[in-house]
Amino acid sequence: MNFAKPHLDLGLFSTRRDEQLDFWQRVVGLPYDHMGKLGGGMQQHRHRMNGSILKMNHSRSPLPDLPPSGIVGLEIAREGLAEAKALADPDGNKVRLVPKGQDGVAGIAILLKVNDPAEHDRFWIDAMQFERAGEGRYRCGDSLIVVSERGRVERAEASQWRGPGYRYMTVQVWDCIAEYAGILARGGSSGGEPRVLGETVRYAFVCDPDGNHIEISQRASLTGGTL
Repeated sequence: MNFAKPHLDLGLFSTRRDEQLDFWQRVVGLPYDHMGKLGGGMQQHRHRMNGSILKMNHSRSPLPDLPPSGIVGLEIAREGLAEAKALADPDGNKVRLVPKGQDGVAGIAILLKVNDPAEHDRFWIDAMQFERAGEGRYRCGDSLIVVSERGRVERAEASQWRGPGYRYMTVQVWDCIAEYAGILARGGSSGGEPRVLGETVRYAFVCDPDGNHIEISQRASLTGGTL
């Protein structure tokens, strides 16, 4: 894949805007970037974390009662930290601040619970073309995908990605259409065909073996030109 940014982003959904903003900004210490409107009563509050973006998507309406995704945690590297610090946001999503470089975490690590580690290995190495960084560990730039546990993950419908908690990750590319087609050709499955949001971004979704969504994003602010 031809990446436009060497960092993964992570998106979560919540109905608790004020509590979530206070947690991610004051407790975790992430700088606020900006807010974008997604439509349908949804606002995306973007926070910077070591080159990655934490997308706190606030919904004014109740979120669908979906089973939890396989994304079970987030680790954020922090300079000058003596030891890891475990936290949980107002909805119970787990986040851990870790000393920079601990277990190879230089930026962020996204932790997964998976049904079948072998299927994930094929997906992240073959379909997504990430680098192997150890057993059950896959690198995109300075971000890591880590298979942290094995257990039952209930796969939701491909169109259902707006649910409570951590729901999707984003990889920034130069050509959304080409990369989306390439992932499907290499064995990935679709979670949503390419579409354009204003003049901001062209994006599509693919799904990992457990139905977790990966946004394939061609963002104009990164790639320049028209979408």
